[in-house]
Amino acid sequence: MFYIIDILGTIAFSISGVLVALNKKMDPFGIFIIAFVTAVGGGTLRDILLNETPVFWMKDMTFIYVVAFTASITIIIKNKIDYLRTSLFLFDTIGIGLYTVVGVEKGINAGLHPVICIALGTMSACFGGVIRDILCNEIPIIFRKEIYATACILGGIAYFLLSELPINGDFVFVIAGCVVIFVRLLAVKFKISLPNIYGEK
Repeated sequence: MFYIIDILGTIAFSISGVLVALNKKMDPFGIFIIAFVTAVGGGTLRDILLNETPVFWMKDMTFIYVVAFTASITIIIKNKIDYLRTSLFLFDTIGIGLYTVVGVEKGINAGLHPVICIALGTMSACFGGVIRDILCNEIPIIFRKEIYATACILGGIAYFLLSELPINGDFVFVIAGCVVIFVRLLAVKFKISLPNIYGEK
């Protein structure tokens, strides 16, 4: 289940990266690079912090193949993807949900404190998107007032709360990931955001 979620997160973030690159009208090489850094950026930071080197995608070529295949398919069907912004939001949200629980689980396996595990899960989920947005000359979502990292933190907390219940570990994975996705969707649907300290414009 852990490996499957890692692969699914890679797919979701790859699509997210391709959609941003297409929106910026990049060439195929640029599209692949953005897809790649979006998909593996957070996991790379996670493994470096845990001193797990070489990092995951250097040890398992499956992730390279998944990014390349996903990026190629997304480019091919780009004309069939309606509502680019909606698609980007959806896949980005799925990605942070999946990568949050993967990061939390990695922290648990390393014997880290729950707070550090949640922080690790949040960084795993958000850092790829930060790199993507910086390379595409955008202010990263995590630095805006949108509920983004907050959703990851709540998902990490849910993971530990659910772990205390007599629930199968696979279900804990799925439910915690869904909490992240649900909170993010709910925040956007009802325009819930962090306080604006600069006042309304």
